[in-house]
Amino acid sequence: MEQAALDRRSRMFRSLRTRFRGALIQPGEDAYDETRRIWNGAVDRRPALIARCVDADDVVTALRFARDHALPISVRGGGHGVAGNAVYDDAVMIDLTLIKGVSVDPAKRQARAAAGVTWGEFDLATQRYGLATTGGTVSQVGISGLTLHGGFGHLLRKRGLTVDNLRAVELITAEGEQLRVDAQSEPELFWGLRGGGGNFGIATSFTYDLHPVGPLVLGGPVYWPIEQAAEVLRFLRDFAPAAPDELGIMLVAHQLPPLPFLPPEQYGKPALGLLLTWAGEVAEGIRVLTPLLHVASPLGDLVRPVPYRALQTLLDGAAAPGNGAYWRSVRLPQLSDSAIEVFVSLLDSLPTRLSFLTGWAISGAASRVAADATAVGEREVGFEIRLIAVWPPEDPAAGQHAAWVHEGWNRLRAHGNGRQYPTFLSDERLSGVRAAYQDGWARLVALKDRYDPGNVFRLNAISRRALRARSRLIIWYQAALLRTQPQMESDLANRVTLFRTTPRMMSVDPADLSARRPAAPPARVDAAVPFLGGSALPGSARGSFSRL
Repeated sequence: MEQAALDRRSRMFRSLRTRFRGALIQPGEDAYDETRRIWNGAVDRRPALIARCVDADDVVTALRFARDHALPISVRGGGHGVAGNAVYDDAVMIDLTLIKGVSVDPAKRQARAAAGVTWGEFDLATQRYGLATTGGTVSQVGISGLTLHGGFGHLLRKRGLTVDNLRAVELITAEGEQLRVDAQSEPELFWGLRGGGGNFGIATSFTYDLHPVGPLVLGGPVYWPIEQAAEVLRFLRDFAPAAPDELGIMLVAHQLPPLPFLPPEQYGKPALGLLLTWAGEVAEGIRVLTPLLHVASPLGDLVRPVPYRALQTLLDGAAAPGNGAYWRSVRLPQLSDSAIEVFVSLLDSLPTRLSFLTGWAISGAASRVAADATAVGEREVGFEIRLIAVWPPEDPAAGQHAAWVHEGWNRLRAHGNGRQYPTFLSDERLSGVRAAYQDGWARLVALKDRYDPGNVFRLNAISRRALRARSRLIIWYQAALLRTQPQMESDLANRVTLFRTTPRMMSVDPADLSARRPAAPPARVDAAVPFLGGSALPGSARGSFSRL
């Protein structure tokens, strides 16, 4: 940008400072680089202005300023979205992370939380009263993005998805109007906000139903060697659908870190883990879990009464900010033998020591909600599996790691139902987004036309203009797959940056990508990684369920 244009923009931003209570940060200022960074370290974008709002009035001011000056807008809640929509080049980033506060009404069993709150902060406030709601498995994740896209968590089989517990949203529309949206005042918009993402406005607070949970729950991880993974998964496919609603089942498969309850000779080797949560009476949980924990020969477990908040932080080590990340997800109606075979082969070929597979057993309360009750759509009994490649900053093989995800995703989805949960959308094209929203797509588009006809919130899925642009994009991992010639590898390492894409980039046919993808993923790195982090579960000896 020419100096004269920069000077005009600087004067324009100075005029905003007189009306804005929070911090306004421009390129070149001390806090700029730190503040523009989000969780996915591979996203490297430079907004024209970062507006760190402290309340809803600041959000309105920043929104109207951006609209008046024809500047694009991105919105940052927790900043954990893998695609990095929270930050965009030359846009005004409306940063909600300073808008904090949780108000708990233990008598009504409800909580109102500001948009900048993380799940760790939310749990801290609600667990003082022995209450919780379905939300997150990593404490640093913000409540906003996860809630608006559906929301998974350890309580989903007992209490449904996060949106099933959402009772109201305070929303700022594209026109700067502040609305309270609930099932009585704006039923159709409330439907869309429960899973439809940030396409219709900027949410500044959420009201949730709470439920008695903890402060101690029965839960923790259990691990099996990769050689026993298929046997365990075959047991799980029959066990999980009929299990009591109190049991939450999360799959975590990765290279084992040096944890004291695991055999030292297994460190760095791939293993299948289940992270279990029993939201009920401990004695009954022991009875229900005993068959599962005696399948094959577990390497160790830490399943025991633990603080619910500790369980909620157990995966923090796998989601440390700053690393590059890329994922895709698949919905499987069942774990067929062929799907299990693919899963185990992917576990055996993880591209880096930080990469992993994760997923959920979907049944119980989450699967009993009518398909048209929320924008999430149908939730049939089955399994959700996500392939997550994670790599250190400046890793020259980022494209190869993403290729492993895309290769594995193609193999797994051959056994899926063609659907996807909005919570785990990544960089899917229009067909992928429509697969996520299914029959609700037309309703969401109608809401978009009603509440944001000018496409102000364009960095989201339900945006016709953005979707047309999306279909023309060649995103970073696709570029990596196309550049397979050896003489271009060094050039690729220097030029590919995750998701720094614009509609000016060339189009590409997915069928062409499939034909050109690498024949095999890179070799596994057999090194230990501190996968489990946060508040460590009590107990240091090699785990044994029988110790309870």
